[in-house]
Amino acid sequence: MDQLSFSSLDHAAKKKRTKRDVFLAEMAAVVPWPALEAVIEPHYPKMGAKGGRRPFPLAKMLRIYCLQQWYALSDPGAEEALYDIQSMRAFCGFELGRDAIPDETTILNFRHLLERHDLTKAVFAAVAEHLEARGALLRGGTIIDATLIAASPSTKNAERRRDPEMRSSKKGNQWYFGMKAHVGVDAKSGLVHTAGVTTGSVHDAKVMDNLIREDDRAVYGDRGYASDEKKRQAEAAGVKWAVKEKAKPGRELSASQRRRNRRFGKVRAKSLPSRRRGSSTCSAF
Repeated sequence: MDQLSFSSLDHAAKKKRTKRDVFLAEMAAVVPWPALEAVIEPHYPKMGAKGGRRPFPLAKMLRIYCLQQWYALSDPGAEEALYDIQSMRAFCGFELGRDAIPDETTILNFRHLLERHDLTKAVFAAVAEHLEARGALLRGGTIIDATLIAASPSTKNAERRRDPEMRSSKKGNQWYFGMKAHVGVDAKSGLVHTAGVTTGSVHDAKVMDNLIREDDRAVYGDRGYASDEKKRQAEAAGVKWAVKEKAKPGRELSASQRRRNRRFGKVRAKSLPSRRRGSSTCSAF
């Protein structure tokens, strides 16, 4: 029997379970991990006949990847979270003092392996099929959302350059360097059904069509997705356009527009409390 570290014992003894504890326990129980590992396993590196460095267990790397999707963690951020947050370590099956923690390069290489073999779509499609069979995904409407995932802009690395997959993006008056995660969330269950990533410079509205399901009857989004053309198309198709209104240059929103924004904002807030609901249920675009 493996001996628990002091941090694990302290965490197990605490009286209150946090939302993160509850969510990770749900995902550990609901996600069909063996089926997902079977999709990736043929492509995962093996230790050669001459020995060499043993790769981290696939099950642990897959869970780290899911943590990145749920909590918008960059590769360095995922490494730090595994050192800092006991519930995340426990979810992935790591014990400080006993197990080595994957560094950011190892986490990056696993993400690139999934992308190189187009496995993210296959993995998320398998989970979506599993949860739909259980009735966890309820069709009707989609909430579209995007979040920036920061990356290090430093060139102090082996290649002496920034990550070529990352770009700079301005939000408000502040510049960010990294990538952007885009999600389509089921408005009823709060589970993410579609996800994808782009460089940080890609505008949210450019990928919104990839986040909406064919049978959706409502679309919710913030002002970044406002489009008169999309609104007309949705209304012509009988789809409820619940994207927040954006004030025209030199004009203010009317009282009815502000009330509409507050009403639709409540739906988004209910289903996107911390931008982390069940991304493992989704398909990739």
